[in-house]
Amino acid sequence: MSFVYGSLEEPTVAKWSRIIHVSTLVSVFISILFATCGYLTFTGFTQGDLFENYCRNDDLVTFGRFCYGVTVILTYPIECFVTREVIANVFFGGTLSSVFHIIVTVVIITVATLVSLLIDCLGIVLELNGVLCAAPLIFIIPSACYLKLSEEPRTHSDKIMSCVMLPIGAVVMVVGFIMAVTNPQDCTHGQEMFYCFPDNFSFTNISVSHFQLTTQLSVLNISICQ
Repeated sequence: MSFVYGSLEEPTVAKWSRIIHVSTLVSVFISILFATCGYLTFTGFTQGDLFENYCRNDDLVTFGRFCYGVTVILTYPIECFVTREVIANVFFGGTLSSVFHIIVTVVIITVATLVSLLIDCLGIVLELNGVLCAAPLIFIIPSACYLKLSEEPRTHSDKIMSCVMLPIGAVVMVVGFIMAVTNPQDCTHGQEMFYCFPDNFSFTNISVSHFQLTTQLSVLNISICQ
């Protein structure tokens, strides 16, 4: 994060704070907008990826998938850039020669590409990323650093909170890892919805049929009671 902060033209705390808040609010607004529109359109059939709800012969949605792919292609180098910088700082003292610059970049891209080709479902990847990366970054590492560097007495409220958060983070990481490995989620992406086939009814027909069936059952119940 500090690396991105340093890339600003005039890095200041106020500018960085403004960028973080605006980008987060815009992301939340877009996510809520898409989630709301998706649910109102497909209701109980809404998939985790809204593109999965649309049929493959929908040209407009195909163009949307293309645009999404372009954004991923343009975003990926940014992540690679940060990863390469971290490797350079940890293993090479912060500087890379031209040869090592190319080698590290190729290795990062190759490993990421192989993982993406070998793993068909991203669910397990996101779960392992959360328990092995997010939990230590949020709970374990900050608490351990504070306990190590702070000169406050052990009875101080901040140290007590750190002592509580540290084992909680460790438990979350271990339990989350075990659950992610032993109970993998089913991956159902790439399957067209039933209404994409011409032999199936549309949403309107399904709603009308359900309403007619409910009405008929109600009339039958009244007739029986009489």
